[in-house]
Amino acid sequence: QVQLVESGGGLVQPGGSLRLSCAASGSIRSINNMAWYRQAPGKQRELVATITSSGRTTYADSVKGRFTISRDVAKNTGYLQMNALKPEDTAVYLCKADVFIIGVYGRQYEYWGQGTQVTVSS
Repeated sequence: QVQLVESGGGLVQPGGSLRLSCAASGSIRSINNMAWYRQAPGKQRELVATITSSGRTTYADSVKGRFTISRDVAKNTGYLQMNALKPEDTAVYLCKADVFIIGVYGRQYEYWGQGTQVTVSS
């Protein structure tokens, strides 16, 4: 019913920047919270940043001051601006959205994208 598609990943040198996008489509009435996670090989999935429907944000300590999460409510799209990238930021980045479905009331559904690879290396 709902699909999330991430884009914007790639290979970047240390100190560089990338902007990830997460586009949601399908039977969406509205989106509540959105979040970005990342998973590096051999490590557990890590919460990177969250944004509420009202725009309130939170960040992992490891990315504070470097990453910025945002969203375009009208486009059902979330973003993660990543600056001053470090090799330890290398991971697959996944977005998650809590979605209210058209015709369904009283609960929200959690959806995940397929992920986009970010590699920080010289």
